[in-house]
Amino acid sequence: MNINVVERVDPARALRKLRAQIRPRTGRVLVGIDGVDGSGKTTFADDLAVLMRECGFTVIRISMDNYLNPQTKRYAQGRFSGKGYFEDSYDYDKFCDEVLEPLGADGSGRYRTAAYDASAECEVCSPWQVAPDDAVVIVDGLFLHREAWCPKLGRKLWDFSVWLDVAFDEAFRRLAQRDGGSPELDDPVNARHYQGQLLYLSDCDPAHHADLVVDTSGPRVLTDD
Repeated sequence: MNINVVERVDPARALRKLRAQIRPRTGRVLVGIDGVDGSGKTTFADDLAVLMRECGFTVIRISMDNYLNPQTKRYAQGRFSGKGYFEDSYDYDKFCDEVLEPLGADGSGRYRTAAYDASAECEVCSPWQVAPDDAVVIVDGLFLHREAWCPKLGRKLWDFSVWLDVAFDEAFRRLAQRDGGSPELDDPVNARHYQGQLLYLSDCDPAHHADLVVDTSGPRVLTDD
């Protein structure tokens, strides 16, 4: 994918930059790790969590995959609809109620980490927890730079956000290697995800809203300083 940005950094440099920017902050900090399927969102978010814990912060890790909609809603526009993938994958209302609002700077701190189990395809109710006032909340997932959270005019929801950039053919190759499916973009399931993510890129321009654009086309390298 072609993204017009001033600078793209490698993952190790991005982690160092985020660590330096988050360290002096006070209060809870919301960090969003966004990117296409297969870009390495979970890995990058986990690596950032390790660094922030080493700095003495309490870290709360949450994945948007734990806030999927049930299949009936996810596929309401058709089993292979890219528009449905973009618009209907996640329960944003519940995610806002249980995660974003309570863990925001002025929130109550009483939060949950999951409302859906994708492996079992069923709703769940994770226990309520209470976050300390200085927690670093790291969320990984698709569509985190959506218009509702990153408006064209006004302040975005995230204190810091990252866009992980990788070519679609490489991303789907990784997914096939991990999950055992097809790496081809014209595979029906892949085509749904591909078309949905193209809509997202067109409508929301996540690289424009992100604080960092990270090139994750290479191998994983953890910062060591």
